[in-house]
Formats: sequence, structure tokens, C-alpha cells
Amino acid sequence: MLRIGQFTDTFLPIVDGVGRVVQAYAESLCRLGHEVAVIAPMYDTGFRGGFPFELVEFNAKALPGLKQYRIGEAMLDPHYRKRIRMIDLDLVHAHSPFTAGSEALRLAAVRKLPLVGTFHSKYYDDFLKATRSESIARMGVRVVVNYYNRCDEVWAVGKNTADVLREYGYEGDVQVMPNGATFRTASDADVAEVSRRWNLGERPLILFVGQMDWKKNILTVLEACAALKAAGVDFRLLLAGQGMDLGAIRRKIGDLNLQDRAEAIGHITDNTLLDGLYARASVFAFPSLYDAAPMVVREAAVMGTPSVMVRGSTAAEVIRDGVNGLLCENDPKDLARVLQEALENPERLAKIGRCARETIPVPWDKVLEKAAERYERLVALGREGKLKDKKIRIV
Repeated sequence: MLRIGQFTDTFLPIVDGVGRVVQAYAESLCRLGHEVAVIAPMYDTGFRGGFPFELVEFNAKALPGLKQYRIGEAMLDPHYRKRIRMIDLDLVHAHSPFTAGSEALRLAAVRKLPLVGTFHSKYYDDFLKATRSESIARMGVRVVVNYYNRCDEVWAVGKNTADVLREYGYEGDVQVMPNGATFRTASDADVAEVSRRWNLGERPLILFVGQMDWKKNILTVLEACAALKAAGVDFRLLLAGQGMDLGAIRRKIGDLNLQDRAEAIGHITDNTLLDGLYARASVFAFPSLYDAAPMVVREAAVMGTPSVMVRGSTAAEVIRDGVNGLLCENDPKDLARVLQEALENPERLAKIGRCARETIPVPWDKVLEKAAERYERLVALGREGKLKDKKIRIV
């Protein structure tokens, strides 16, 4: 039995991809007999959820322009300091190189513990959007690489994601540890509720789930759907999620005259309703060039719904075109072409969806069995005094 700390900058009730990955890690590790503490910024003082793991939060403030995310310095919170001193750990795992990751590094250095760092995101894109400065974005990437250089083991959620980290300048080994999926079923009542709530009738549903952020290539989805409407294709588009560009996305729906076809429905916290959306959808449109190994594609596949993704993108690593998903070029016209062909051949689309369910999602417990083996190896190295020096260095 291991005592493992999972460190994340996003956690429930925020349900972005990394936060959900950490929740799945923690719950699966507990089922495998390990003790887990999740360390994260405090989002909601009333949210506890009856977890099988310890949730240790620290005070944090909302980021300007990104109210759904928070940032804080864990060691400035005296309540956090008291709690973390009472928790024994054998290993710490950072899912971010920033606020929570810094605390993971501090604890690993002070307690002489193994540190695992998972690379989840294309941080250069985030830095560039936030600062609009290529030089600052490159500086931020150097900080990220410096962080992973101090980890005892670095994981990436896919081969293409590992390649991105190497492109940033990281020269060490990278262990590919793919994301898993939670296997659930949607009832007929769940699907019927989706149709009733959004007045879908029998119309085909194109679904997008994710942050309402232009970096997700949502404009390509909207423009493709405008082309479908102009071509006389019958469909509805629902976009589920929250984010800094939600208002702009809703305005763009109006600008493209898609009010009768498309709706940004906001953040869905009810899992049964979200499952119903995935199951009711004819196809999942996710042309993101930003995402690494998106959970939403796996969640759609669990429900037998195939995804359309951009050819060559890191997100599309699991897709075999025409077999377990569909690929398009990064172009609204080509996405519209692929969607139209798919919607006009529902039997073929259903067959692709069945293959997606059989080949894309992997149970989280299977993923975490492999992760636990890596953890145990690192703990053994720690006992032998073979861990990296984790002294803080200025870049």
C-alpha cells in the first residue's frame, strides 16, 4: 500500500480535463488499496462530495479573466500547513508545473520523496494567448521545462504530447501514461430528457463538450455548421461548457444566423445529463488543435458516439479514419464535408461509433495498475537514495 499525493491546480467543482483526470486517479488508486490525498486550490468551501480520498485545499484567488480557475501559494495558508504536516506520503505526483506543482516540488525536496510530473497541456499556446508576446511565451515554456527537469519521472498522456514537451526543449525520458475512461451507460430516460430539454425531436445532433475558449477551434465548428445549414442539411448543434469566450461564442452563433440550429448550453454538472448528451449525439465534433488526450473524446466513445477530429492533431492520436472516428483538415469546409457525409449515412456512423467504444476507452483501474507499478519502482529508488536533486533554481 502506497500513500500518494496528487497535486492539481484544478479540481471539483471545476470539471476541466485535468481535474477529472486527478479525480479518476485518486478514486482508482483507492480502489486498488492505496491511500491518496488530493492537494488543490480551494474552489468551494462547501464542496466535499464524500470522497474515498483526503482533499487538502489551500486558499486561492480567481485568475483575472478566468474566474473558473484559482491560484494561490499553499504555504501562505496556515490551515493548509497544519493539515499537510499530518499527512504522511510516499510519493507526490504533480499534474501541473504551477501553483500546486510548486508545492509538490517543495514537499518532495523537504521530505526527500519521489516526484512524478505529468505533462497535460500545450502551455506555450496558453502563455501566448494570455500575454500576446512570443518572447514571454517562450520564457514561460523554459520555466515549464525546468520544472520537469527536476521531476524523478515525467509522464505524458500520449506519444504526440510527449513530442510536444520535447519540442519545448525537454531532453529527458518521457513515460507515456494514457488517460482512461469511466464506463457508464445512459438510460433511455436520460436520452429522452436531452431531446425534450433542447427540443431536438428526431433531428441529428452534433455535440461539442469542452471549455468555451476559441483555442478549442470552436469557430471552425460554427463555420462548418453554417455551411451545413446553407447546404440544407438538417441538424442541431449543442456546445456544452463554460469559459472566457462563452459570450463571444453566443454572439458568433447570432452573427452566423445559426440561432435556430446551434446553442451554447453552458456548464453541465449532472453526469446523467451529460451521458444523455453523448448518447443522443450522432457525432462529436472536436477539431481542437490545442488538446493532448481529451477526456471528452473518450467519454463520447464510451457512449458509442464517434468523434470528428483534425488530421495530425495531438488530440486525434487515437483515431483511425473511418474505423473508430473521422478525420478532417483544419478547415471549416472540410469539416462540413465530413459531417454531412457522416449524417447522411447513419448506419456507417453507428458502426464507427461501436468501434470507437471497443477501441478508444480504457478502464481507469487498468491505467492506474500500470501507474502504481511505476510509483512503487520510484519509491524503491527513493529508499536507495537515487532520486534527483530538487533544489529550487532560478531560470
